[in-house]
Amino acid sequence: MTAPDDSVAHGATARPQDLPALDKLLRDCAPLVAEHGHTLVAREARALLDALRPRAVAGALPRREVAALPQALAARVAARLRPGMRAVLNLTGTVIHTNLGRSLLADAALQQVLALMGEPNNLEFDLGTGQRGDRDDLIEGLLCELTGAEAATVVNNNAAAVLLGIAALAGGREAIVSRGELVEIGGAFRMPDVMAAAGATLVEVGTTNRTHPRDYEQALTPRTGLIVKVHTSNYQVQGFTAAVDEATLAPIAARAGVPLMTDLGSGALVDLSAWGLPPEPLPQAMLAAGCDVVTFSGDKLLGGPQAGLIVGSRAAVGRIRKFPMKRALRLSKLPFAALEATLRLYLRPERLARDLPTLRLLTRPQAQLAALAQSLLAGVAAAVAPRFSVEAVALQSQIGSGSLPVERLPSAGLALAAVDGRGRTLEALADALRALPRPVIGRRHENRLLLDLRCLEDPALLTAQLDALREALA
Repeated sequence: MTAPDDSVAHGATARPQDLPALDKLLRDCAPLVAEHGHTLVAREARALLDALRPRAVAGALPRREVAALPQALAARVAARLRPGMRAVLNLTGTVIHTNLGRSLLADAALQQVLALMGEPNNLEFDLGTGQRGDRDDLIEGLLCELTGAEAATVVNNNAAAVLLGIAALAGGREAIVSRGELVEIGGAFRMPDVMAAAGATLVEVGTTNRTHPRDYEQALTPRTGLIVKVHTSNYQVQGFTAAVDEATLAPIAARAGVPLMTDLGSGALVDLSAWGLPPEPLPQAMLAAGCDVVTFSGDKLLGGPQAGLIVGSRAAVGRIRKFPMKRALRLSKLPFAALEATLRLYLRPERLARDLPTLRLLTRPQAQLAALAQSLLAGVAAAVAPRFSVEAVALQSQIGSGSLPVERLPSAGLALAAVDGRGRTLEALADALRALPRPVIGRRHENRLLLDLRCLEDPALLTAQLDALREALA
């Protein structure tokens, strides 16, 4: 790549004829072409010249920009090749953040993905018989062992699991749901819409705040195909309320010869209270209570990849597995490998808080986070001075992704405030943090930018960028 022409007078403006022809610019950038190929570099070079030409015609193009065309072209090529999905530092205080990828995969899951995705594998091949296999066979035994289910299958997310379960068990028939459980989750995913898409007729029972066993019993007809329970994981109704649990509903469904399906959403496989966390309902308990089908997520409290897990009776899961929609919703080999590796971690529950990132982050003690905040305070304060003040503060984290929405985890972090008190100045700081090589995502609260440290396990990922932050704010 050629160096800028030293004879160019900085500050002078360039004319259109001063812009090089495309072929000349490509010759000047021969090493760039050799590295990335003619097609990409020529496309970016053409776009660069097209963008500069109107400015040259208007007499508004400094000659120094013409001299620096090779560097500008290299920057354009690098930007074009930069991935859109990037690793960020989640300092929002929400551990399972829907917008930031939800659960982090464990090392075992990452290694399993690396080992299998670059090589042929036995996704649908039975190594014992040498015949075609079923991908569910690779994971069904493990899921049944962990949950106590008779059968299990997986699809690409929990919304798909709910949709498929209703379609397979109640398509063309009625499905009974409590009015207090007609939830909406992210992306306007509403239970009534799911019912309609699955081909089932929604039958609402009870009221918004109170539903009783007799409400379900009175709604049963020869057209009833399914009773559905939905765990309201992303909100709570408090006060004068009543709901019917699965243990009470199971005999009602059994007497009517109707399957009972419950959607747990968050997908905890272990009792979180053992680690001092609020408990969540477990698939094991729902199956023991008499549910025929239980659905839950793979990338929330379970700590794995995006997946919808379906466990239950052999008869009900068999109908779901054979339903035509199942193939369209099946899990691909990449998340399948990660899910199997994640589930195997649960065979050693004593190691979970160490091996499973989601549980490890949720159980970090506040004292440890407060010490981390103190250790980072001086460096961050120096990087953002004099425009911003910084203090170490106690904070409240949350689990996230609709799990235990009113529960908070004692945490700690840094609070940054604009010295001039202007919201626009604070927004500029948030912009600068997001523009770092490893974007830093905090949260705004009461004219302060909070950096919750619960999810920062390697402080060097932040401190290594403080010089870049200082330059950005200068």
